[in-house]
Amino acid sequence: MAPPKKGSLPKPLPEGFILSDSQKKKWRLGKVIGQGGFGLIYLASEDVGRPVASDTAFVIKMEYLENGPLFTELKFYQRAAKPDKIKSWKRSRRLDFLGIPTYWGAGLAEYDNGSYRFMVIDRLGSDLQKVCERSGGRMKKATVLQLGQRLVSVLEYIHENEYVHADIKAANLLLGYRNPEQVYLADYGLSYRYCPAGVHKEYKECPKKGHNGTIEYTSLDAHRGLAPSRRGDLQILGFCLLHWLCGTLPWDNVLKDPIQVQKAKESLMDHLPHSVKHLSANTEEVAKFLLHVKTLAYQEKPDYQHLQDLLSSGASGGLDFSLSTGPTAGPLNASPEMSSSDEGPERPTTSPKAEPVDTEEKDEMRTRPVPARYIRGPPLSKPQGAKRADSALPTSSRSLRPRARITYKEHTSEEEEKEEEEEEESEDEARPQPISARYLRGPPIGPRPEQV
Repeated sequence: MAPPKKGSLPKPLPEGFILSDSQKKKWRLGKVIGQGGFGLIYLASEDVGRPVASDTAFVIKMEYLENGPLFTELKFYQRAAKPDKIKSWKRSRRLDFLGIPTYWGAGLAEYDNGSYRFMVIDRLGSDLQKVCERSGGRMKKATVLQLGQRLVSVLEYIHENEYVHADIKAANLLLGYRNPEQVYLADYGLSYRYCPAGVHKEYKECPKKGHNGTIEYTSLDAHRGLAPSRRGDLQILGFCLLHWLCGTLPWDNVLKDPIQVQKAKESLMDHLPHSVKHLSANTEEVAKFLLHVKTLAYQEKPDYQHLQDLLSSGASGGLDFSLSTGPTAGPLNASPEMSSSDEGPERPTTSPKAEPVDTEEKDEMRTRPVPARYIRGPPLSKPQGAKRADSALPTSSRSLRPRARITYKEHTSEEEEKEEEEEEESEDEARPQPISARYLRGPPIGPRPEQV
């Protein structure tokens, strides 16, 4: 059998097969319930003596050993998000909940001449992308601000453990499987160790690595080719909050041109708070949030409590994902300088036409009402061996019989050390273009910095 092509989806393992993780704990595979660009997601159970129940609390993410995203995600969980570590943090901060999925184990396996890496984590529910689609593309202000506060809390924990997420968006926010009031920041395939051994990465612009990430939300640091940082995470979050409030962003009609997206973001940040309030009278807190993020230096530690206070509206109760009926965004192609007051006149409830970017592309680039779903970024000119997220692999009730005897390849400490050495050696090289094990992100425009 020829070795699998790097970046390809793994060949499914048979339902009911038993895996052993690096701690010798056994897990039984259930049905495939999803796929990403490079990996499959299975239901799983620690009760290996019976079929995996449909309401199991665990899932297993699996990729070919040669692929990179799951390795990056696994290193994040092993270094920064072990259950005992999260429990200690919650106790010290007096938190009842912290929105990071629980990591239960990982290992390596071989099947039919193929080598696999797998990771066991909590099973989660629907992602916020689907919730936004059902609610017309926007969410109620109180819900958006509550989500912002919760995510600031998650980011504080991640940042204090030397990592940044670097790809915050609705598709990577998942509701709890049994408690939809709990929201988790998931998918750490693009996470980045910005401060290894307590030493922050240097400020160094690299145009070849510019515009990396999900184009709608990626930070100005990423547009300029800087390594991901804490302020970058917070700016990405600010753009997400703005999108959830308004249902659209000022640069939605130029997403195919990363330079124009960057210029639009720079214009918005340069003219705060008027540029944000000009979009809607409902965005005062988000304007203040982004204005504070703008003041942060590249290596500066944010004041997370102050950021949470800026998003506090006094709203109480649970998250309300019903259809938002608040004010809509104003004309998004208008220049921020045109706003002469903080509030301005009431905006129309329909999205007006935007001026064409180029007279030769007038019909192509004309702005139309923004659909409920979020735009995920410009399409790749050539597929990278990945399918779109909305064409997820359907589940199957048919058991698959193994074609060959399956053996477990133990994940020894020696192999881990070797992986660590290889990871450190490739620190300054361009990262591959990983795609989420659950959702496609929208194509990276350029290579990412290598995971440390």
